[in-house]
Amino acid sequence: MSDAPHMLVSDEGAILIATFNRPDKLNAMSVQLMRTLGETVAQFRDTPGYKVMLIRSTGRYFSSGADLKDPEAHGTLPPDTASGIREMHRRLPTDMRRIWDEIEHIEKPFVVAHQGTCVGGSLEMSLSCDFRLAAESARYAFPEGKFGVLPATNGVSRLTRIVGPHWARLLIMANMPADAREAWNMGLVHKVFPDAGFDEEVMAFCRHLADQHGEQMGAAKIAIELAADLGADQAAAVERMANSALMLNPDYQSILRAHVAGIGSKG
Repeated sequence: MSDAPHMLVSDEGAILIATFNRPDKLNAMSVQLMRTLGETVAQFRDTPGYKVMLIRSTGRYFSSGADLKDPEAHGTLPPDTASGIREMHRRLPTDMRRIWDEIEHIEKPFVVAHQGTCVGGSLEMSLSCDFRLAAESARYAFPEGKFGVLPATNGVSRLTRIVGPHWARLLIMANMPADAREAWNMGLVHKVFPDAGFDEEVMAFCRHLADQHGEQMGAAKIAIELAADLGADQAAAVERMANSALMLNPDYQSILRAHVAGIGSKG
């Protein structure tokens, strides 16, 4: 496996698929893997024909997080000043923060499928995705607490935004793992599927997303993020603003006319 690419890229119609391919290394996120992931995210962003991007893995782990033994990462110790450490987190050599932010901001849906354990940096990446799907054998944790530090590549901020401070305390402060059902209960994952048939369920979910209206999903992605940060009146204004653009789309008008005509013919 040492000569195999660390990430495989394929597609199924409008679905672009990135597959972590280091099962012998528990799919640790190497510099090579991150480089290919960044390139694939850009390809997804820039290719109109792609409607959904799926991130998945081979093997018993989804990913053990950042590859701390990767020689390409130079194996250097962190800076010895607080300002240097902050800058290190902002500009990681693997470009993690920039890629996570790009996933979050691209106006198309990202789906991540956890067939097994997902921890550390891979969980931080997953928090940036729009949809998180879990097999029953999936497990979640932030092992950074064992070293006396925090998951600082948006791990604390995105986790708290998604599951709230109550559950964030359990995963980060108490340094306790969660299984798939616990993750679903806290809102960390959207769906849990049986291990048998998991890949088929994931692809069915992605095909469903690919059939949705792209402009609607892009506007919804922005509106939902804004609504989470705004008061009720401002959030309602955002949805009105977004819908005013969508309702001027010729697609909407033709679909609506056809729908109304169909209702009239039934009468």
